Amino acid sequence: MDIYIWVGIVIFLALGFDFINGFHDTANAIATTVSTRALSPRKAIILASVMNFVGAIMFTGVAKTIGGKIANPATLDHGVQVVVATLIGAIAWNLLTWWFGIPSSSSHALIGSLTGAVVSSAGLDAINGSGFIDILKALILSPLIAFAGGFIVMWILKQIFAKSSPHLINKGFRSGQILTAAFQSFTHGTNDAQKAMGIITFALVTAGIQDNTDHIPLWVKVSAATAMALGTSIGGWKIIKTMGTKIFKIEPINGFAADITSATVILTATMTHLPVSTTHVITSSILGVGSAKRFSAVKWDLAGKIIISWIITIPITMILAAVLYQIIALFI
Repeated sequence: MDIYIWVGIVIFLALGFDFINGFHDTANAIATTVSTRALSPRKAIILASVMNFVGAIMFTGVAKTIGGKIANPATLDHGVQVVVATLIGAIAWNLLTWWFGIPSSSSHALIGSLTGAVVSSAGLDAINGSGFIDILKALILSPLIAFAGGFIVMWILKQIFAKSSPHLINKGFRSGQILTAAFQSFTHGTNDAQKAMGIITFALVTAGIQDNTDHIPLWVKVSAATAMALGTSIGGWKIIKTMGTKIFKIEPINGFAADITSATVILTATMTHLPVSTTHVITSSILGVGSAKRFSAVKWDLAGKIIISWIITIPITMILAAVLYQIIALFI
């Protein structure tokens, strides 16, 4: 099959991944806002769509990390086919977890799939060990930081407003949540949409169409941002229900604390060019806020199931993409 046809398949799948990522992760940005009725679902989704697009076109650091830190695309003989296997594996996992309403990580799915496909194609030596470890550290540490940050922010707010009227607190923070939801949607775009940009650039380099991953073409940025925004506009109601109501009963002050914490962690990661799981960061901040509110208020059995899905995502997608690459290799 002609290399340009393979690249076309990559672009189609990458934009599909971004679209699915948008509706899979819509809940991340707006679940608390919808659950506290700070915004109607329709208005929250429109806000998230617009801010996701704006965030996506403003940064490229994470895209460059995905495009070149895990493996060097210029050294892979069948790199485009590697990317095809990567995207099919990540999309399959995203759809499966979305169907069951599990807020798993699209980032983990993509990184696990890319790693598995590269190893299946060129062996373990093709993986850039230091780059992979840096990414893995960010994926592991970011939810821990978000949990601690959510706990601290909520504890501080409790001290400040301990003697205030609950009605006034809810009214004030419900308005504040509109701003934090916009901020969180923006940061989601700055990090998550970059991953599809990076994977398309990876394919362009390995196909010889582009020299390196230092430059992200404008058409790649705009198309990935648009796909993310369109996906966000669909909404992921099953995951919104899990994030917004099942972990613990969220009030406006809790939603505000969770949103501002997670958005800050995500933006910090973006500024340092590190891909993180927005799902993990946001869920962890909600857990941290819930623990500060009242430890027993958190439904830890559900939280445990979510954490298990986090742990298994990378190894499962690695195996899935490795198998997919071997199947695709039959048509090379």
